[in-house]
Amino acid sequence: MSEITINNIDLNKEEQVEKPAPNTKEEKVVEKKYLVPFVLITSLFALWGFANDITNPMVSAFKTVMDISNFKASFVQFAFYGGYFTMALPAAILIKKYSYKSVILIGMGLYATGTLLFIPAAQFQMFGFFLASYYILTFGLAFLETTANPLILSLGSKSTSTQRLNLAQAFNPIGSLTGMFVAQQFILSKLQSAEKSAEGKSLFATLPEAEQAIIRSHDLMVIRDPYVMLGLVVLIIGIVIAVTKIPSEKKREDNFSLKATINRLLDNTTYKEGVIAQIFYVGAQIMCWTFIIQYAENLGYSKAEAQSFNIIAMVLFLTGRFVATFMMRFVSAALLLSIFAFGGVALMCVTIFVGGDIGLYALIGTSLFMSLMFPTIYGIALEGLDNDTEFGAAGLVMAIVGGALMPPIQGAIVDMGEVMGHPSVNISFLLPLVCFCFISIFGYRRFISTKK
Repeated sequence: MSEITINNIDLNKEEQVEKPAPNTKEEKVVEKKYLVPFVLITSLFALWGFANDITNPMVSAFKTVMDISNFKASFVQFAFYGGYFTMALPAAILIKKYSYKSVILIGMGLYATGTLLFIPAAQFQMFGFFLASYYILTFGLAFLETTANPLILSLGSKSTSTQRLNLAQAFNPIGSLTGMFVAQQFILSKLQSAEKSAEGKSLFATLPEAEQAIIRSHDLMVIRDPYVMLGLVVLIIGIVIAVTKIPSEKKREDNFSLKATINRLLDNTTYKEGVIAQIFYVGAQIMCWTFIIQYAENLGYSKAEAQSFNIIAMVLFLTGRFVATFMMRFVSAALLLSIFAFGGVALMCVTIFVGGDIGLYALIGTSLFMSLMFPTIYGIALEGLDNDTEFGAAGLVMAIVGGALMPPIQGAIVDMGEVMGHPSVNISFLLPLVCFCFISIFGYRRFISTKK
């Protein structure tokens, strides 16, 4: 964003001479007239953060309850993040045709529908039904993320748009922390199928089939209930948004060319690389947060104890986001992205090759370095897109498909048990290591390009 600001200063040099004292009221991050819609739209960031991080531990939960492999259980993430890829572009098309508010309300409806489908999914005890519920749920999240980010940017001065987006994004990990807490206290700790013997072996696997069926029915209801409550909350917030005026500077476009827009985006090197970087980032994030439970379980921790480490990781993530936002006042965002990604590479090496509790602590610490990546890649990729911003945002939301594609691969590696004398769960973190390498290179290339 710094380059855009410099250009604006150059273009308006004469005006600055005549008016040396800028109007500070116009430079507020959130103006009073936008406060109510800003708060409502910002709540959506927390809502999709909650959905993301109550879902990550469900890979481990379904593995135990349904007695399936890590690879098959990882299809929770494939369904969840695959929904983003499916619906981001349709959401962008609807934004061009209709208002931001209309698309948000469609997203809220799909979000609530997906969560409420957990009722029949638990009743029929079908893993495929749960996957379909997750898939529909994230149709709604794709609509919300594609819409909310550019809408927040438009609620006020362009000069404060990046700060405004970072402020809104700060509520995403708050929702994530809440989701993690609910997963730990109301799901993982109450799963009867996760109980182990004194020797650390599963008791569930030793029970007769009839008793397993009773426990499975109980545990699926435990998984179902928080999602149903979430759906009711989403419906209530949706109603509040429906009766609230949501201002927007975006003009409805009846005549736009999808082909021309896509061609312009494909010709933009920074945008293309940004989408790829976002694929790798989301893949790395979901892998680190999903398989931290398996990593900890391999060291002898229970599922609920392992989820505590995920909560600590999210606290570091939230802290890092505020720290990184402050540091951007003094360091280029692209350079900071490169440095933080390199930090992720270093900690992944400890996780893989040192292992044990030290490796676990390194895995937890990686969240500190991941904190600035999503909004920073997002902001860099969208610079200068102007009227193509909505479709640019859709491409970056589609990039969340990285969270669908990579966890099943990591799950398949974890299922191997051992690779070249090392625990396979350790070796599986080579995947996020490669992701962080690419992100670091992307950040450095963008930093160098701004210096030319």
